[in-house]
Formats: sequence, C-alpha cells, structure tokens
Amino acid sequence: MVTLISSAVMLFVFFIALAVFLHFVPLGLWISAIAAGVHVGIFTLIGMRLRRVPPAQIVLPLIKANKAGLDISVNQLEAHYLAGGNVDRVVDALIAAHRAQIPLSFERSAAIDLAGRNVLEAVQMSVNPKVIETPIVSAVAKNGIELKVKARVTVRANIDRLVGGAGEATIIARVGEGIVTTVGSAEDHKQVLENPDHISRTVLTKGLDAGTAFEILSIDIADVDVGRNIGAELQTDQAEADKRIAQAKAEERRAMAVAKEQEMRAYTQEMQAKVVEAQAEVPKALSIALKEGRMGVMDYYNMNNILADTQMRETIAKAGPAVPAAKTDETKK
Repeated sequence: MVTLISSAVMLFVFFIALAVFLHFVPLGLWISAIAAGVHVGIFTLIGMRLRRVPPAQIVLPLIKANKAGLDISVNQLEAHYLAGGNVDRVVDALIAAHRAQIPLSFERSAAIDLAGRNVLEAVQMSVNPKVIETPIVSAVAKNGIELKVKARVTVRANIDRLVGGAGEATIIARVGEGIVTTVGSAEDHKQVLENPDHISRTVLTKGLDAGTAFEILSIDIADVDVGRNIGAELQTDQAEADKRIAQAKAEERRAMAVAKEQEMRAYTQEMQAKVVEAQAEVPKALSIALKEGRMGVMDYYNMNNILADTQMRETIAKAGPAVPAAKTDETKK
C-alpha cells in the first residue's frame, strides 16, 4: 500500500515538473523554428519566459521575416517588443516594403511604430496612394458672393517624414486655406466657376505638403456651389446698425431736451416763487414808509394811479387794436 502511494506521488511530481518544463521550454516553437531554418536556442526561449516576453510573438514573426529574405535577429524583435511596439506589424511592413522595393530599415520601421503611426498602413499608402476628401470649404469672392468648394486630395505616404511629420488634419487645413485664398483673390465668383482648375494649380504651387508625412500628388475640385450674397447681407446689416445708432442718438437728444425743459420749468417756478415772495414784501415796505413819514398819502395815491394806468395799458395791448365799426349807407350820405 505504501509503495502504491509513493508511486502515485512520484508520478504526480513528474507531471508537475513536466508541465513546468514545457511552460518554460516551448518545444513546439523550438521545433517549428528549426524546421523553418531559423536558429533559436532553447535557452533563448527560456530567457524570453523569464523576461515575460511571449516567445510566440517573437519566433513566429522571425520565421516570417526569414522566409521573406529579411535579415532580422531575435534581439531586435525582443527589444522592440519590450519597448512597447507591435512586432508582427513591423515585420509585415518590412516584408511589404521589401516586395515593393521601398528602402525601409528595421530601425526606421520600429521608430515609426513606436511613434504611434501604423507603419504597415504607411507602406501600403506608399504603394497605393490615398484620396482624402475635404469638408465643404466656404469662401467669399471680392464681389461678395459665397462659394462652397469641396476638394479631393490624392496623397502618398512619405516614409522618410513619418516620424515628426504632420498628419491628414494638417493637409486638410492647408488645402482649405489655399481654397479660401484663391477664391478670395478672385474679382468675380464667375471666374472661379468657369475655371475651377485654377484653384488646384494655385494650391499645388504653395507646397502644402511641406513638413507633413505625405506627398500631395494631385488636388481635384469635386464640387463648387454658389452660396449666399455675403456682400449684400453685410451692407444690410451695416445699414440696420447705422439706423439703430441714429435712433439711439435721437433718443439721447430727446432725453436731453426733456431734461433741459424740466430744468427750465424748475428754474421758472423758482423765480416765480421769488417774485411772489418779493411782492409780499411790498405792503410791508409801504406800511413802514408811511409809518416813518418817508412817504405821504398823496404819494401812495399817485403810485396806485400809476399802477392802475399801467395795468390798463397792458390790458389794451393784449386785446389788440380796435376794429372800426362799418359805416352804413346813411352815414355815408
């Protein structure tokens, strides 16, 4: 009984050891590499396991590159994986570039991949140019007519400028700027409608692909539509603004006139109050003069006569000249 238990334990330990050995020593990949003519040592595979590098992601791309005739080492692929790159995509890009006879080294391909660009897509775009369609660009000619232009830009990836070069957004922005400049310099919008290729020629001569990761092959104007009359709208808006300004100024002058009128009324009321106050002092002054003997009774009566005569003259002046009565026939006779 003890012998059976010991045999079972030894068998269990053997299987555990075999599983650990097969985990650290991928015999299947090692045999596949040998069959493909790729020399990968068994201790190299064990070292990948210890460095937490999946051996399949290194050995399989290495076999693929070796079959394509590329000279790539295990250390290069492993270093690129540890740097965070996509080993399989880099190898595919190198194979595509080699088949298309595009000069591309492993170091440049790895740098492009680590820069965040799809190196395989860039190689494919170098072989098969890509068409970028710009959004509708609104531009206004000198006569005030708006034109809506849509363009198609054919670009090819520039491998040498992929690292540090601007992307598609820059190409679209520069083409849009060129369209706005070309249309804005036209005297009449009809000139642009008659010769839309003038936009393409003008934009191409500006060298818009400088500093980008692409090379512009052609710019084709896909559509040109006539939009609003911006000049007329601006004039209308300006006239409306001038009208509002004039109304505001007129309202300001009216408010100032009302304020001035109210001020004059207040001043008039103040003066009338002072006159009434002064008139109220006259009887007091007369009584004091009569009492102190500086004015006689006859002087007082003469003054009243003068005041009455003055009041009568003012009344006659307000009534106007008297109209003579019409003479009758008997009076004429």
